[in-house]
Amino acid sequence: MAKYKPWLMCCFIFLGLVCAVALVCLCVASLVDRGCSSDTFKRAAVAADSQLCSDIGRNMLKQGGSAVDGAIAALLCTSVVNPQSMGIGGGSIITIRNITGNVKVYNFRETVPQSFKKNLLKDCPTAVPPLTTGSQWIGIPGELRGYEVIHKRYGKLPWAKLFEPTITLAREGFPLPPYLETLLKYGIVKRRVENSSLCKVFCNKNKTVLGKSDVLKMPKLAETMETIAERGADAFYTGQIGHDLIEDIKAAGGTITMEDLRSFKVRVEDAWTVPLGNITMHIPPPPAGGALLAFILKLMKGLPLTPKSLNVDQKIQMYHHYIEAAKFANGQRSSIRDPLFYTKKIADHLIDPSFINRTREMISNRTHDNTYYNVKPSSDNIGTTHVSVLDEDGLAVSATSTINQLFGGAIYSSRTGIILNNELTDFCGRADTVRAGKVTDMNPAFLQQPIELKTLLNSVIKALLALILSVIVVAGEQPPSSMTPVILETKSGGILVIGGSGGSMITSAVALSIINHLWLGMNLKDAIAAPIVFVDSKNNVNFESHFDKKVKDGLEALGHKIGGWTFFLNVVNAVEKENGCIVAASDKRKMGMSAGY
Repeated sequence: MAKYKPWLMCCFIFLGLVCAVALVCLCVASLVDRGCSSDTFKRAAVAADSQLCSDIGRNMLKQGGSAVDGAIAALLCTSVVNPQSMGIGGGSIITIRNITGNVKVYNFRETVPQSFKKNLLKDCPTAVPPLTTGSQWIGIPGELRGYEVIHKRYGKLPWAKLFEPTITLAREGFPLPPYLETLLKYGIVKRRVENSSLCKVFCNKNKTVLGKSDVLKMPKLAETMETIAERGADAFYTGQIGHDLIEDIKAAGGTITMEDLRSFKVRVEDAWTVPLGNITMHIPPPPAGGALLAFILKLMKGLPLTPKSLNVDQKIQMYHHYIEAAKFANGQRSSIRDPLFYTKKIADHLIDPSFINRTREMISNRTHDNTYYNVKPSSDNIGTTHVSVLDEDGLAVSATSTINQLFGGAIYSSRTGIILNNELTDFCGRADTVRAGKVTDMNPAFLQQPIELKTLLNSVIKALLALILSVIVVAGEQPPSSMTPVILETKSGGILVIGGSGGSMITSAVALSIINHLWLGMNLKDAIAAPIVFVDSKNNVNFESHFDKKVKDGLEALGHKIGGWTFFLNVVNAVEKENGCIVAASDKRKMGMSAGY
């Protein structure tokens, strides 16, 4: 019998161990694969507003980038694919959960410049939807400074690499995106573009908006991004790009200065953590809209919600309770203010169990007029984008970004290629509240006074209102927002990264997506795709097309006033990891597609 040398025997044993380990790994992988469906991902995913931008974010992850790298790259891409929604002339709120489970909020939304138009809010629009044009509404952009901060903290890839795909798109051009093409066909949007400086980018030579067969190019923006990629965010906040931007803002009549840009600071704070049964939700604090979302969900959590709630009779009751919760939330919108400018806590009660229980007790089987909910009619708005990302290491990013309304304030900087925001219009809710609280409305005895006294009092009231409106905005303040990028965790270890766009519809869109998925048992894609009900700022109830007619009729029978809102631009993008499988869903309303691997 042949004898093996000791070193050869060791080799055989080593090879045997390697084969055994490989077999075990293969079996584990096989079991994991067997538990995940074909439309899920194993390692990482990105859900943005478009297939192109989801792909770009995913590619960053595959090259070793973090979820933050993927989110920044996807947002930069969105600034050219959906330029009506966001861009480097705007700001963001980003919620980040690190691999140890700690959750931070990075708020770099626009702020009020040191100098702004006197009696600014007297210019607030009354049209629906509000599409406000004018340089007086431009807030100090925070987008790039925010990217810089989160990239330094969480980024893995070089800063410049995140810009490369978008620079190429903007410089070489690409077919007009289908969603943008559809949007430009609407008369109100078409006129907004053709009658403003935006036409330099989004119009043909004959000064009409681009169409299906056209190529969208943004060469000046490509040049600007290339400089920022090479020199960092300071090229914007202290360098020549900033000077050029300020020159264009001044030429348009705006008041932002280089000192405003230099002084912009990113706010970093702990997320508010809210328990929802066996779910923990992390929300951005005021002036973001997270507290309103949590308020609605905690009101609804006190009700028995199961898949059986989708039966017609129970469905009517469920939506009735939801609508009532949304009406109470509308009555609390004035609580969403910048905490840096108010000495007392202004929104903490929205997640206080005792306040929520008292409010829930006020929900009955009928509806009420606006005074019951403390609602003072104001205006609604539309706009924004959202990106959700989860990487291989477990870093989660929920990012909502905006230039506010469609194409911001329709101010295009020809020197830099940047579309500027009109974020200060978000303060207009305060003007509406002041106007709605006129003394004549609150005191019926006023009507019994002699005509001379009424005339005098009216003059005094108008003077007081003008004074209030003149000081209602403060330099450095952030406007209130509906933006609510959130991250939810289950006790079983699952994680849901979710957020939405659509201005005032964000709260409804995100709340109903969460309710549909986590409590009613819908899969993530169906939960997002389901038609929503939107309770506007006047407490009218508006139904998206294809909403269940029997339920709609049942709600109307309960006394809910039906509104005529037609601008359902509510879009939710989400990524979820459960039992080792990742599902990513980009909302079809914006023709979005997710990407992962």
